[in-house]
Amino acid sequence: MSTSRRLPRGRSALPLEEVARVHRERLCRAMADVMAEKGYIATSVEDVLKRAKVSRQSFYRLFGSKLDCFMAALERSSGLISEWVIGSVATDSDPLARYDQAIGAYLQGIELEWASARLCLVEAYAAGPAALAHRREMQAAIADIHAAVLGVTGERGLRACRMLAASTVALVTLPVAENDREALLGLRPEMVAHVRALWNAGVFGAA
Repeated sequence: MSTSRRLPRGRSALPLEEVARVHRERLCRAMADVMAEKGYIATSVEDVLKRAKVSRQSFYRLFGSKLDCFMAALERSSGLISEWVIGSVATDSDPLARYDQAIGAYLQGIELEWASARLCLVEAYAAGPAALAHRREMQAAIADIHAAVLGVTGERGLRACRMLAASTVALVTLPVAENDREALLGLRPEMVAHVRALWNAGVFGAA
């Protein structure tokens, strides 16, 4: 949804709850878009308001500060990409095929939601402890997705999934930070081959 689309006025105006939802969505997307251009430190609330076309009064009804808005945008961004991955995986395929589908969807989701991905992977470092804590939670969620996709239940395999999630986040962060979409999408074959080798070695508890 474009951040520039205006809400209807008069008798056809939306309920207050819907107005708040739309404003929140606009502000979160605008926060990601502006920070993709300027970075967290250089981005002001005024920058976000101009991009979202939302009033300062409306902003402070929803958020107490730039950081509050950033955290909401961070949650939105990580949720979007997680939903993209989970929705892409065919449950009737074998574990390695599921992983191939999942990592492909993850990389494509990052490429499609580039500004949101930069928010999660790059700008969180500049936003302080709360943002970094959320980034760690996101990495833990990625580990859980790896375990579900690969059908891992044992502690050894779960530990491997946590390590795989950490390496995955590290691998994708560099091309996102460098705005190199081609390099990002090019990671898929290498990552699939690596997980296949781990699987064949029994690292996930599989023969």
